[in-house]
Amino acid sequence: MLKVFKESKVKYILGMALATLSLTTFAQQPKLIVQITVDQLRADIPNRYMKNMGNDGFKYLYKNGAVYHNAFHEHANTETIVGHATLATGAHPSEHGMIGNSWFDRNQQRVVYNIEDPQYTLLSADADVNKNTEIDPTQRQARSSGRSPRNMLVSTFSDELLAFTSNKAKVFGVSVKDRGAVSMAGHKGKAFWFSKKSGQFVTSNYYYEQYPKWVEAWNEQNKYLDYADQQWSLMYDEAKYLFNGKDDQQGEINFPGYGNVFPHAYGNKENKYFTTFLTLSPAGDELTTDFAKELIVKEELGQDEITDYLSVSLSSTDYVGHIFGASSLEMEDNLLRLDKTIADLLGFIDSKVGLENTLVVLSSDHGGPDSVHYSQEQGLDAHSVNPDNWQLDKLDEQLQTKFRTQEALVQSFHAPYIYLDHQVINKYKLNKGEVEQYIVKYFDQFPEISSAISSVAIEQGLVQNTQSNNAVIYNHNIARSGDVYLVFQSHSFIDDMEGLKVAAHHGSPWRYDQHVPIIFVAPQIKPKHVYKKVSTADIATTLSAYIGALSPSGASGNVLNEVVK
Repeated sequence: MLKVFKESKVKYILGMALATLSLTTFAQQPKLIVQITVDQLRADIPNRYMKNMGNDGFKYLYKNGAVYHNAFHEHANTETIVGHATLATGAHPSEHGMIGNSWFDRNQQRVVYNIEDPQYTLLSADADVNKNTEIDPTQRQARSSGRSPRNMLVSTFSDELLAFTSNKAKVFGVSVKDRGAVSMAGHKGKAFWFSKKSGQFVTSNYYYEQYPKWVEAWNEQNKYLDYADQQWSLMYDEAKYLFNGKDDQQGEINFPGYGNVFPHAYGNKENKYFTTFLTLSPAGDELTTDFAKELIVKEELGQDEITDYLSVSLSSTDYVGHIFGASSLEMEDNLLRLDKTIADLLGFIDSKVGLENTLVVLSSDHGGPDSVHYSQEQGLDAHSVNPDNWQLDKLDEQLQTKFRTQEALVQSFHAPYIYLDHQVINKYKLNKGEVEQYIVKYFDQFPEISSAISSVAIEQGLVQNTQSNNAVIYNHNIARSGDVYLVFQSHSFIDDMEGLKVAAHHGSPWRYDQHVPIIFVAPQIKPKHVYKKVSTADIATTLSAYIGALSPSGASGNVLNEVVK
């Protein structure tokens, strides 16, 4: 009996010691969490070009982090806001509501931009989107210049961090793209983004009544003018590159002066496309990082025991991927320069906060395809898609004849969705599912369409269990999604962005658009390369678990055990 008592006492003491150790470890929170999102960073891209990189950027992250090589976005419409919102919330678009960069709003009867909000105007009157020079079609569609996160339907990790710390944490999001900054900053953080119209970093009065003085001071320096009359040239002799001699001529951009081959001239402020050219090159990431470094200092991030959060979304890789393709000399040089930019940011954080006090997580909002031209070189059946070939007017005539209506049933095609006029359906007391199934069968005749998926079939659980179909289900939000989702064949996409011919366009449920890296780096995280399948929805859930906060309200991701033990 005495022996049993002693063994029990020893176990009790050991248990208490382990519990104390666990609490002690839990109390040692990072002073700063830095979430780096590289827009359109397909998972294979960093390793592909790493041999010419330095030791302090991507190599540092891959050597010192928990690296997930088999990580995917699980939704179908792999666009910027959709991926960013998933990274921020740990939820799928079916829950967070950001089903695309834009969508047709039935209440307003028009296409809306994902974060537009007329109630919250920009603080800079001269920073509105310049619709004459903007290459992003979703930006041009925004009726209002106002911006806020209110269209996101659930909380973000940054929201939960603020709640966990009784709003004592400092939370910021920075990006060239407004949606890249706003989504990650969440509902209570602060967001800044680059205005191509003014060349400054701006925000809306959702966040501030007036700019902090340090932002005004940074903007007054007009650092974007440092690139005037400069050009984007190769870092090294071309022979050193994997894609030497492989300039992709598919990037037929219709901006005079920038060109399709190196060097790419920026021009100067007299050229209306000057600031746009900066974002089509590594310069956009350099400006974003410079602003983020100033923010770290002036907002005193990581200077106390309360965990702060900084999201830095780097957009240049996305623009380069669109214009030149993932397998191009431009993409290769862009990654080498991005590596230096990330190394510069990490070095700065180390000097101001200490990497030993910092948790760094790197991922991407989506991957991206190769150009049609390059895919065809690889023997793949790749094509550009032209929606005009579908003759939607003819489809609508057939629908009116079939269902005996005197009014159009197809209200809008806004990729990837076909929207039906619900008022007409209700007026004629039609079976919406039957109308959708007629459209599904109509698209069987087009070889570029892999599948057309009915929203009624999704809601009734009648969709076949396949990877691409499940991705469409994850993308389906009843209030915002269209009635029929069109999935293009693999390696095929619409290569025209409202008059701008591009080399490649993401937004599909195929793996090249879903496959992204996930890397967590912190002193407490053991370096490891992990090959189990994980989801980008796991990031926000894991960050919450790491600091002990509540998971975001719509989160469905798992906690990554290699990060949180």
